[in-house]
Amino acid sequence: DRCKKAKTVPGFCAFAKRKTMNLSTLIHQFFDQYLPRIKGSSRQTIRAYRDTYRLLLPFAAKYHGVKIRSLKIGHLSNDLILNFLDHLEKERHNKTATRNQRLAGIKSMAKMIRFMHPERRTLAERILSIPQKRSQKQLIGFLYPNEVLDVFDAVDLKTYYGFRDYTILNLLYDSGARASEMAALTIDFFDPENNTLAILGKGNQYRQIELLPKTVQLVKAYLKKYRKKPNPLYRRYLFVNQRGKSFTRHGINRICKKHLRCALSPKRLRDINPAHSFRHSCAVRMLLAGKPVSEIKNRLGHENIQSTMTYLHMELTHKRDVQKKFIEYSSKIIKQDPKIEDLIDWENKQDTLAWLDTL
Repeated sequence: DRCKKAKTVPGFCAFAKRKTMNLSTLIHQFFDQYLPRIKGSSRQTIRAYRDTYRLLLPFAAKYHGVKIRSLKIGHLSNDLILNFLDHLEKERHNKTATRNQRLAGIKSMAKMIRFMHPERRTLAERILSIPQKRSQKQLIGFLYPNEVLDVFDAVDLKTYYGFRDYTILNLLYDSGARASEMAALTIDFFDPENNTLAILGKGNQYRQIELLPKTVQLVKAYLKKYRKKPNPLYRRYLFVNQRGKSFTRHGINRICKKHLRCALSPKRLRDINPAHSFRHSCAVRMLLAGKPVSEIKNRLGHENIQSTMTYLHMELTHKRDVQKKFIEYSSKIIKQDPKIEDLIDWENKQDTLAWLDTL
């Protein structure tokens, strides 16, 4: 049997282990050890890779005609992976960018195999050699300053959550934060004394930015009067939803989409990503204001300067008159904003019990 043969044949146990290693063992090593402990990957990256393997494992089991628990490391062939990627595009109608993201998750595990299981280096190198699929880059979906004004004006401040949404939209535009970064903001990140905000970005990297005075006053007013009492587990988060819990990036995107629909045409909405459009608009505003590329890079939290250089290819000089109008609007303090004055008047007129019902 195997034990007797192991005593007489040198290296047999190692060979048997390589031959019979379950794919499930690699999955556990990947998510329990490699990503969080060795690479220090962010929670969002781990979740994205998790979604990849939720799709890959059932597909691989069906492809090889075995159960998921019976999948071995040898089943992870290039043919399987390429068929899986084709399945994503043809059957699930994923875009090329999503396809490449799924491939990145598979390649990350191949790097772990090469590092933690050097005897399987050949298999890992074959997976890593699979090229990413080229695709046409989309246009940067930013909002022009007059469109930003229209979105702000579309927010109904005569509702309890209107002020919260208005604050989120202004903060997105001022900070250039991603939806996931906005959802992760905590009260400790906001420093009203110095008009600064700390943002936890990709790769668990912090960056500190200076906010416009109006944005600071909006956040302060929100915290003082309009922040719903959070559940105990979520009391440290800056923005909380109707259930008293922290937002997800999808929740932030829903808020943006809701108010963008009120201000923009359906055709215009097809060209922009809800929350990311404010991020792009922040970069465009800084570019028109003559800010250096390095400052734009630091504000947006770009890891690579090439990502920031994309904005330099845009022809925006003919929009300077609109930009001037927005700067004049942004320079107003919160008390001079007629929308805020309307809100204060509305609060004084509303019945207290009716207002409490909206909380």
